[in-house]
Amino acid sequence: MDRVRVGVVGTSWWADAMYLPALAGHPLADVRAVAGGSRPDHTRAFAAKWGVPSAYDSALAMLDAEPLDAVLVLTSNRSHRDLTLAAIGRGLHVLCEKPLGLTSAEAREMAEAAARAGVTTMTPFTYRFMPAARHVKALLEDGYLGRPFHVAMRYWTGYGRSGAYAWRFDAGESGSAGVLNDIGSHFVYLARWYFGEVVAVSAVTTRLVPRAERPDSVPYERLDDSAVLILEFVNGATGTIQVTSLAYEPGDFGQRHEWDLVGSEGTLHVLNDWVRTQRVVGVRDGEPELRELPIPDWIWGAARRDNVHDTYRDVFRLEDHMTRAFISAVAAGRPASPDFADGLAVQRILEAAARSAAEGRRVAVAEVVASGG
Repeated sequence: MDRVRVGVVGTSWWADAMYLPALAGHPLADVRAVAGGSRPDHTRAFAAKWGVPSAYDSALAMLDAEPLDAVLVLTSNRSHRDLTLAAIGRGLHVLCEKPLGLTSAEAREMAEAAARAGVTTMTPFTYRFMPAARHVKALLEDGYLGRPFHVAMRYWTGYGRSGAYAWRFDAGESGSAGVLNDIGSHFVYLARWYFGEVVAVSAVTTRLVPRAERPDSVPYERLDDSAVLILEFVNGATGTIQVTSLAYEPGDFGQRHEWDLVGSEGTLHVLNDWVRTQRVVGVRDGEPELRELPIPDWIWGAARRDNVHDTYRDVFRLEDHMTRAFISAVAAGRPASPDFADGLAVQRILEAAARSAAEGRRVAVAEVVASGG
């Protein structure tokens, strides 16, 4: 395929900051149309800003009118399933934001439809592509840890501190897992990528900050703003994931990531303060002290290294990762990663976590699968 004809569904600030710059810089991406929703003037302004020839008020109208090869579904969680199935039903390749659906049953339907149609898919777990994350994966593949024993991951951010209404805390818009769907899914994906399949989950979730009413005054189920997960892996390893939307952290991103990975041969510690620090340190069994494990040049690529915000921009706008990798995969007729199967696996873990928190018990992922998820 010489050029990939792309339709974009969703015109949020996230689409504007993350996806359109990546598409604009890809030599094989031909963005033919964008579809918005209730703000037609905004949709047309968005299309004009990025030089997109056609703007639609309805995603289905765009799918019916435009000869496309691929679609990016960048809308809120509630609409993912229907839009994705509509695109797959037309034989289109699909990148759909995480989580795939409101439930694992929806995600399963999407993944199975994509597999039957033989289309390329992607579920973009963003942090998998950051340099420190890929460096850790390379170290694990080289045997730095030996047999994996434990992974502990912490994601601190503060977007829930104000108590304002946000669709991410609305069960009807976001799904049942709240902050786990929004930010916990990233680290669930990484834990599975690093240590393998998760077989069971125990979780505690909290709603510590009172949440405002919806702007339209429609009653809604308020979701959790913080969570702690214990993961059990098929290889016997264990993991903990702590996430909160209530932490004040300085800097443009207002967040902090810390990971510790332990194995039979050594230990790794990772810190990303989302200001200037992107650091991996480690120690092997028998060594006297921790040492810096510099991220290799081949992982950095063309991304800037001093300011984490700039690294984040460059990774997705200049390098062949996430959106750009999806376009390259579609053009080459090969799979992309992470795909819908990964998205489904993560959503099953999140659903097990939600059940665990609600029922106060350990939940096997197989239980979610058995119930149709």
